[in-house]
Amino acid sequence: MQTLASPTASLFALVGPTASGKTNLALELCQRFPFEIISVDSALVYRDMNIGTAKPTPEERSRVPHHLIDICSPVDAYSAAQFVEDTQLAIQRITERGHWPLLVGGTFLYLNALINGLSDLPTALPEYRAQLDAEALKLGWPILHNRLRTFDPITAERIDPNDRQRIQRALEIIYQTGKPLAEAFTERKSKLKQTPIIIGLDINRSLLHDRIAERFATMVRQGLLNEVTMLKKHYPALHSDLPSMRCVGYRQAWQYLKAPELNPDWIERGIIATRQLAKRQITWMRHFKGAPIHFFDPISPQVLNQLSDFISNHYECL
Repeated sequence: MQTLASPTASLFALVGPTASGKTNLALELCQRFPFEIISVDSALVYRDMNIGTAKPTPEERSRVPHHLIDICSPVDAYSAAQFVEDTQLAIQRITERGHWPLLVGGTFLYLNALINGLSDLPTALPEYRAQLDAEALKLGWPILHNRLRTFDPITAERIDPNDRQRIQRALEIIYQTGKPLAEAFTERKSKLKQTPIIIGLDINRSLLHDRIAERFATMVRQGLLNEVTMLKKHYPALHSDLPSMRCVGYRQAWQYLKAPELNPDWIERGIIATRQLAKRQITWMRHFKGAPIHFFDPISPQVLNQLSDFISNHYECL
């Protein structure tokens, strides 16, 4: 590990699409710099969801301190606002120990809230929510997603067509304010004292698709179906509309366990859904505002040295 001057002002982020190699690179960087990892992942917050989230192993977490992992039950919701609050506290505690926070993940909604801040959006009105629920029951959420695309194509591109909660909230905001989500957030301000230096992983799309398929197959072999079965047994209040069970992989496994004869292709659908997630994450990276993203190829044999040089050089500039 490099010995550098006081790191209290250093804040770095390592972001990229799912299966791009963020976890391994982050662990390697932690051997070279005094980092502690803050997870920027909306799935890793949930306890007992280990296989389908590709959660760092206990051995990996014993080597390097990790934050915002296993902090809530799968039956609970976890918001971007809560992430911002928890991350600010984690940053404070890490820097007080003389270490550097390293934000690692691919949930750009969280990163966006952290860097660009959150504004006071209108409270959901029951009449709009009831109207959307009725329409979704009749038409399905993918149809409402198409409607969202008409009014707010940027937000629609970032939301899964089956993500009931986010589609509903985005449409509610449009109905109440007459503005797309991006415009509704114009008054927000970050509470961070320093904008993170963001490292982005830019990987060949075809190779990424292959890695996603390979990783999903590994999850299945490791017992993804058994994990979902255990979750259903251990958490009686768990149901398929909760944010935890809308995570890619878990949604498809849940559908298979509910009706195997109707979902024989659940593995292929899980791979497709993961690739779609990666596409949305790449879109976020390409259009991210608030801080520049410095891209590196995670497959390059020199990537670790390149990242180390980059971090050292940017530390000297702080």
